Amino acid sequence: MGRLTRAQTQERNRVRVLAAAREEFAERGFRHAKIDAIAERAELTRGAVYSNFPGKRALYFAVLADAAEHAPQPPHPEPGHTARDALAAFARAWMTRLPLATDPWYDSARLGMDLMPEILADERTRRPFAQLMRLNAILLGLALERLRPPREPARRMVRVAEAALTTLHGAGQLAAAAPGFVEPFNVVSACTQLAGLDLGDRWLTPSIVAPTRPADDPWSPPPATDMIHGGPVRLDGDGVVAVLGLHRLSAAEEAVRAEPPGAGVTAVIVTGDPGELAPLARLVVADLRSCLRQSFPPSAWPRLNVVCDETGSLAAAAGVPAVSDATETAVRVRASRIVARAEGFGACHAAAAVPPDMPSTRPEDASGRPGGTAADRWSP
Repeated sequence: MGRLTRAQTQERNRVRVLAAAREEFAERGFRHAKIDAIAERAELTRGAVYSNFPGKRALYFAVLADAAEHAPQPPHPEPGHTARDALAAFARAWMTRLPLATDPWYDSARLGMDLMPEILADERTRRPFAQLMRLNAILLGLALERLRPPREPARRMVRVAEAALTTLHGAGQLAAAAPGFVEPFNVVSACTQLAGLDLGDRWLTPSIVAPTRPADDPWSPPPATDMIHGGPVRLDGDGVVAVLGLHRLSAAEEAVRAEPPGAGVTAVIVTGDPGELAPLARLVVADLRSCLRQSFPPSAWPRLNVVCDETGSLAAAAGVPAVSDATETAVRVRASRIVARAEGFGACHAAAAVPPDMPSTRPEDASGRPGGTAADRWSP
């Protein structure tokens, strides 16, 4: 067998560290786990652990993300075909993952018990987590909206999704803090009733909309995986690609609401701290995806692709070479070209609202006359 390349060696070590860390965290909990003990379990040096993960919390987030992304799915899911039934199935799927009062204090079922304390401990994790929860509510709300009966008026259901996620997360925290207190059937019943509530949820056009700049740039994105559907995301079709930092994820809905029917929207998650915050993003979205896929038919999955761009390569292809948690840039893609871009607050709405007849910005149009004048005046 040939010698492993440096990249192959690093990947092998990463897998070994993740496996060893999962055992250590399950047995001892996050607070009492030691990097030296993880390195010993993995038969590697302490330096090898830190070469793959910047710290213990980053490693913990990565372990939880890996577990969520590879969690086994039930062989015969029973998705709901109405919003009420789907939300009930979603709540059941969520509650079945919670540890039981009879489980040992530390085992694989209680692996995530220290997640919320770690998120609460630092503003650097609280703000991204809040936006990740907003994104999850948007995704769940969009799925609920797609199960609307044909004759029922369209309505936004993101607030219903927020209320359901609030209930389920609260139940999860109580299940950990007060074993035996939470009655799963009551929680499922409460979430089911939420589907019929009118919470005054109406979508309003954003008050701040960034100016749109016409463009005519090549669009050659690298391969990417959709975190919701679990397969390659198609990026060569017409639509909007929104590059969003972890403080701006809720802006993805602006593109979805403004985009014409049939066009695609892809939210590209970026961060200034990919070592620690990218695994957190993967974890939160994977938790939702697991329950979503058990409870909603594929035809109702949200029409929003989500990609975690840990390396920044997809952002760079969209013309965003430097990213941060405050990034909000959106580009409109048409016929494998970027035809418009917007940056800052309201960029997602601006790029999605670009009219289909927006002129080219090439120096001359087909008749030889200067192009781009009307496009330069465009502002949604």
